Amino acid sequence: MDFYNESDSLEEKAAKEMKIDLPVSLVDDVYLQKLRSIPEKLSFKIGEVADILGVKQYVLRYWETEFEELSPKKSGNNQRIYSRKNVEAALMIQKLLHRDRYSIEGARKVLKNSKQEVRRENEYKQISKDLLHVRRSLRRILDDIHSIRELF
Repeated sequence: MDFYNESDSLEEKAAKEMKIDLPVSLVDDVYLQKLRSIPEKLSFKIGEVADILGVKQYVLRYWETEFEELSPKKSGNNQRIYSRKNVEAALMIQKLLHRDRYSIEGARKVLKNSKQEVRRENEYKQISKDLLHVRRSLRRILDDIHSIRELF
């Protein structure tokens, strides 16, 4: 679990709490509120996603052609089945296009850069965990050395 820093904004704290894989700079109160309103389900039909976002189904079908992040699976009868991650991606695309007023190309760049930033943050977190593990190991070794010294 991520821990909050005293300087974290409410958005940063909420993003950490919800384990959002996006840079905090993309997350705001409205986005978080919409994210929380997504029903706790494993999959969604296109009509459900359209209702959640308040857009027409053809808009989602268009976004699928423009954004690789939005790629629902197809069922046996060729119905789109959106995962929760797909719905979250659609919410972010909607935010970038409608609220932040990015062009499609601009939104694609933001999403690509955010993926790279998230990847970097995850690498830093892993390095931090590894360093913590090394530090604890060194602490145990030092404690063992002190114990051995006391014997002599």
